[in-house]
Amino acid sequence: MLFVLVSCGSDSQGPGIPNVPVSEQINVNSQLYPRLRQDGGYAYLENGYKGIIVVRQNANLYLAFERACPYDPTADLPCGRVEVDQSNLFINDKCCGSQFNFQGGVMTGPAVYGLRQYRTALSGSLLSIFN
Repeated sequence: MLFVLVSCGSDSQGPGIPNVPVSEQINVNSQLYPRLRQDGGYAYLENGYKGIIVVRQNANLYLAFERACPYDPTADLPCGRVEVDQSNLFINDKCCGSQFNFQGGVMTGPAVYGLRQYRTALSGSLLSIFN
């Protein structure tokens, strides 16, 4: 009997976004990140391809996303980079108009892929972000 294992891989989070190594640690209680002290708060970091958005879901759960928009990730800045909308209700790319929720999912296109998510691990007040 012959078994073959096939893996198709997943491009469900932004094909075309270059893979760059990410390994960063921040103190979520630092004065540098005052918005991370409340649920729904966020912070921008410089790592990643076009930066990282860290979003606090609750005191024990932080999510981190690549700021490159999956619709056109290689567009020249400021296009192709997402940011939290002034309403603080969603994340968007002002150039293409794509909107994403705070879990990285697409709300409106033209993007069809969600934001690339990085792994996070919280130990006390230290948040590790990595891929």
